[in-house]
Amino acid sequence: MRIRLIAVGTKMPRWVEEGWQEYAKRLPSELPLELVEIPLSTRGKNADVQRLIRQEGDAMLAKVQPGERIVTLEVHGKPWSTEQLAQELEGWRLEARNVNLMVGGPEGLAPQVCERSEQRWSLSPLTLP
Repeated sequence: MRIRLIAVGTKMPRWVEEGWQEYAKRLPSELPLELVEIPLSTRGKNADVQRLIRQEGDAMLAKVQPGERIVTLEVHGKPWSTEQLAQELEGWRLEARNVNLMVGGPEGLAPQVCERSEQRWSLSPLTLP
């Protein structure tokens, strides 16, 4: 089983990279963590933002293989405790099905990504740059 974080955006700040590496080390070796960055579409003055969000969503879903689980990370998703998350990870490990955690860009996730999601999580009501 593999956990893949698919996120819209590249060139994350150093603190994001350091945090990512720390959590990747904390997970058991049988739960490898992979980061996939989807380039943020250029948003010009007259850009059709909804079209750009859909394009980003299509690019995110293109990284998901058939049969893999999709979990969206959203402000309005279900909050999880550390204990609940540990139980969920153990269940996934036993199920041996790859998991894709989806993080949208500045305007959030594309509707087609949310529609394919099996679970919607909230890690915090905060949104970070």
